[in-house]
Parts: sequence; structure tokens; C-alpha cells
Amino acid sequence: MDRVNNYLARVEESEKNHLQAGGEAGLKVGVDLGTAYIVLVVLDEENNPVACEKQAAQVLRDGVVVDYTGALRIVRSLKERLEARLGTELVNCAIAMPAGTESSVKTHQYVAEGAGLEVTNILDEPSAANAIYQIEDGVVVDIGGGTTGLAILKEGKVVQIEDEPTGGTHLTLVLSGNYHVSFEEAEAIKQDYKRHREILPVVRPVVEKMATIVSRYVDKAHTDTIYLCGGTCCLTGIEDIFQKVTGIRTIKPANPFLVTPTGIAMNCTLE
Repeated sequence: MDRVNNYLARVEESEKNHLQAGGEAGLKVGVDLGTAYIVLVVLDEENNPVACEKQAAQVLRDGVVVDYTGALRIVRSLKERLEARLGTELVNCAIAMPAGTESSVKTHQYVAEGAGLEVTNILDEPSAANAIYQIEDGVVVDIGGGTTGLAILKEGKVVQIEDEPTGGTHLTLVLSGNYHVSFEEAEAIKQDYKRHREILPVVRPVVEKMATIVSRYVDKAHTDTIYLCGGTCCLTGIEDIFQKVTGIRTIKPANPFLVTPTGIAMNCTLE
């Protein structure tokens, strides 16, 4: 996890300052269309972080694009901001889908292509996350705004992918009802690290449901570690709840939000 944290810290740094790219083959872009955020990560050919941009968005629901025009506008804006920072055109990208939403691949692809990018690879989100983790045996759980997805890996290969429509949006809805505030105010509360200890008992039942979903698919006898990622996993203490419910050691990096978009960028092939 030290390797993962050090690498993601460089990706996080590239949000503020673009880093020097190595090699001459071009830049790789990962386009992550999320329920709560849209993120573009740029890596060089050797997967060194170069730049990153993100924007809050509500143009997807449970991993499916419900506002095509809005998604296109945001991706195009993020691409233009990155190109202005880097002084070069971004051409190739990879995209990823929550498992179970394969029927929406074309819409995701149209969004990226409409923004002026060439999609050179399409994969599922938990597999993208494992480009960062590089685990041989275990379970990668990606909890985004709309879905809880998991990939079971054996000998470095994904042998099973599952996805359920429960994610960070559901936590926000619970907080909104509990505190009698708007969805936007509840989202701000959820993202305030100083209030995580306060809100954890409120959202615990939803987190336990997510952990139960994972437990349903995982063979405890042959799984020693669950690796968490996704924006919802920024919630302090979420790994402890997962470990208690599943009975399996559960860990997460310091910044689980950037795991999947960076892994998507790693899987971009340069044409």
C-alpha cells in the first residue's frame, strides 16, 4: 500500500501542477464518468502522472448516462482545461464501465468521442482499479456514487465481476433525511472529513448493506484481503465496517477516489 499511496500522491499533485512527461509516444487519458464526479487523468507512456482535472456532476445515475449533453459539456471542458495546461492536444483515451452496465458502453464512448477523444480501450471499473493495486489474489471493491462493484482476482486474472446499485448517493440521501437538509448540503456534510466520526453511525446501515453485497459473492475460505477504492471509500472508518461484516481483512489507500480514473488511464493504448 505504500507504493500505491506514493503513486496516488503524485496523481493528486498533478491536479494543481502538471508534471513533466517522459517519452515521446504521447499521452494517455483516462475518462471516468462517475455518478458524483467526472474525472480525467493524464499519464505519460510510462504511466507517470502528468495532469488531472475533475468536476462535480449529476449526469449519471447508477453508472448510466442520463444527461448526455451535460456529460459531453463537462468532458469537453475538462479536456480543454488540460490541453491549456499542457500546451498539447489530447487524443487517445480509455473509458470504464461499472459491471452490469455494458449496454451503456456506446453512450460513454459517444461522450468521449464527442469531446474530441479517440477511445482505444474499454474495461470494467474494478479491473481498472487493479491496474493500480496489481494484486494476484483478492477482491477489489469499487464504491462510487451510484454502484458497488467488485472484481474477484485469482492468479492476477479477473474471474468474476459483480455490481449492485448502492453507492455514495444513498449515503447522501440518508444524511439528507437525518439532518433535514438538501441533497447538496448533505453531500457537503459527507465530504467534510471532520464530521466523519459524527455521521458514521447514521450511514452505518447503508455501509453494512454494501459490505453484505460483497460478502455474498466472496469465498471467505480463499480470500484474505479486500481492497477498497472509489470516492465513497473516502469515508473514514468504512474499511472497519467492511472487515467486521465480511470477516475479511479490508484495506484502502489514502486517496481511494483517484484509484479507478488513474487505472483507466493506465489501460489507454496509444495509436
